[in-house]
Amino acid sequence: MKSFTYERPSTPAEAAAAVARNGQAKFIAGGTNLLDLMKLQIETPRHLVDVNGLGLDAVEPTDDGGLRIGALVRNTDLAAHPRVRRDYGVLARALLAGASGQLRNKATTAGNLLQRTRCPYFYDTAQACNKRQPGSGCSALDGVSRQLAVIGGSAACIATHPGDMAVAMRVLDATVETVDDAGAARKIPIAAFHRLPGDDPSRDTNLKPGELITAVTLPKPVPGTHIYRKVRDRASYAYALVSVAAILGKDGSGHVAFGGVAHKPWRVEAAEADLPQGARAVTQKVFADAEPTHENAYKLKLAERTLGAALNQARA
Repeated sequence: MKSFTYERPSTPAEAAAAVARNGQAKFIAGGTNLLDLMKLQIETPRHLVDVNGLGLDAVEPTDDGGLRIGALVRNTDLAAHPRVRRDYGVLARALLAGASGQLRNKATTAGNLLQRTRCPYFYDTAQACNKRQPGSGCSALDGVSRQLAVIGGSAACIATHPGDMAVAMRVLDATVETVDDAGAARKIPIAAFHRLPGDDPSRDTNLKPGELITAVTLPKPVPGTHIYRKVRDRASYAYALVSVAAILGKDGSGHVAFGGVAHKPWRVEAAEADLPQGARAVTQKVFADAEPTHENAYKLKLAERTLGAALNQARA
């Protein structure tokens, strides 16, 4: 790990300014992803801005019946919160499907949204990776791609977003609240928060330099059965090959988002009208533009079957 300097600002605007004025600075909270990347010298910040003392750790009701989740709320606390368990069960289930108890105790809401891909070529500094080193190429395109994206990728990157929480946030239509170095606040719909790789996969989100997440807001609860199903290579401490976050009625109507298939949580709202017709009708529309490799084409059928299992669960 390379040497770095460190500071603890007293307000969100000060924290944003500290990162904005230093192109080699990073925010740090739980550090469950950043510290690993620093040890591997994938991330080499010269300056760390500790945001743990900013008081962004409350879960509060909103005036319209929704819920405002502070950026520093730990995953364990959020999953166990009575209001989340009662009204946003898909979120609680998604959080508990991720990582391990020890990591959930440290990981934060904002950090979870911002975690970087677990593509093996991103983590192997001997391999070409446009996300890690722009312009170097993408070894995954002709390499082992079994766990990688089947849709939304590009000639520059086929990495996937690794998180579970963000998939649930996407089906819940969450909004990400931020502040910049001038103290100006912004609200970003979760659908517009994460980026597809395009020709610049080094950027995972549409945040501006130095912009700090302060909270995530959930709208008024949507009725229905809240389901999160995650298919992975082992029963725990593994990333999704395919995941499904769904809010479903007994007639099959509802909302659905997929994880493990793209550079961002994947949802096609236009396909949700076909939910009563069954999983195949939905996934044919959701993945109409899929471009899988010969190693990960199985994910298309796996997504259909995982959604089918969720629909059966809702009907039961």
